[in-house]
Amino acid sequence: MKLHELLADFEGAEAEESLEMLIDFSERLPPVSGDRAIVGEPAQECRIQECQTPVYLWVDVRDGQVQLEALVPEKSPTVRGFVALLVEGISGARPAEVAELPDDFLPLLGLSATLGMTRQRGFRGIVSRIKREVAQEA
Repeated sequence: MKLHELLADFEGAEAEESLEMLIDFSERLPPVSGDRAIVGEPAQECRIQECQTPVYLWVDVRDGQVQLEALVPEKSPTVRGFVALLVEGISGARPAEVAELPDDFLPLLGLSATLGMTRQRGFRGIVSRIKREVAQEA
């Protein structure tokens, strides 16, 4: 799983640097595919309710590999960067690898003390949704 390599870049970084790296990731979120790219409001069941930012996440398991797609507004670069990190790092992983992921990534990113409780709850909600849907589809 590529996520471990991506997280290694955050090790030892100061909070401000980690935040900048996360914001840089926001530019790497790929566009969604097919019907998911249709203009209009995405399906509400794909919305991460714990996030104040409208985050829409699709989790698929195909041929034993997890595939993630997401829509996150560009005006929310921190959240978009976190989602982009997960999409890039988890896509292609096996369901068993996803099941072993920690529920809280902020300590690994060095951002536990930097981000507010609302954003922390949203980030945990994103990871929780990924793990839950992978477990249901596997």
